[in-house]
Amino acid sequence: MSGIVEGKVALVTGSASGIGRAAAQIFAREGARVVVSDVNDAGGAETVEMIKGNGDDATYVHCDTSNAGQVEAMVKMAVETYGSLDCAFNNAGIGDPTASLVDCTEEDFDRFYQINMKGVWLCMKYQIKHMLTQGGGAIVNTASIAGLIAAPNLGAYGAAKHGVVGLTKTGAIECATKNIRVNAVCPGVVRTPMVQTLFDERPDMEQRMIKYQPVHRLGVPEEIGEAAVWLCSDAASFVTGHAMPVDGGIMAV
Repeated sequence: MSGIVEGKVALVTGSASGIGRAAAQIFAREGARVVVSDVNDAGGAETVEMIKGNGDDATYVHCDTSNAGQVEAMVKMAVETYGSLDCAFNNAGIGDPTASLVDCTEEDFDRFYQINMKGVWLCMKYQIKHMLTQGGGAIVNTASIAGLIAAPNLGAYGAAKHGVVGLTKTGAIECATKNIRVNAVCPGVVRTPMVQTLFDERPDMEQRMIKYQPVHRLGVPEEIGEAAVWLCSDAASFVTGHAMPVDGGIMAV
């Protein structure tokens, strides 16, 4: 049986672990050839081996998404390797540290902006530039429920993720007649290595987060990956400009 992205080429940033790794594996399972990208070369190579171990096709490229030259080279490499770029999941991002607006340092604020927002913009810039030449494509960005609502001590992170939602909607409108769709996934609390680090530092936080989500459990990376792959597929052909919560019901409260 053919997968929902059969024959397509998919690029996944931040795919050395967590949501990105899960999404890369799902893209491959659903028939795509996958370009795995991260700054963690060992983790990225491991993701590629996982995909190849299932008999699917993947390759790795190192990319710091806050660096324009590296992003341009990443997109070029994907096209040169596989001949096109049909799907892009811009997932690379950081989550630490948390701080109030007063206590957040300028250095930390700039870092959130550079990676979580500027990085997504750069990826969209070069992905859309190529997709315009090939006649279409689909892009999904990782935002967050913190890009839809406010939370204390997440000012810099939330500002960047609100920015990702804004970029997503702008890209969708600019590309609406160009056969390029742009959407975002907005995860709730998901059990990723980044979140687990927080729980290790603050053991009380895990139960608090479980109770915070109406389903009373954490999400798993595969649940976000499935949503991203679906949004990139032709099954979502009439969906663009959508910031989709994948959050166990938080946004319904």
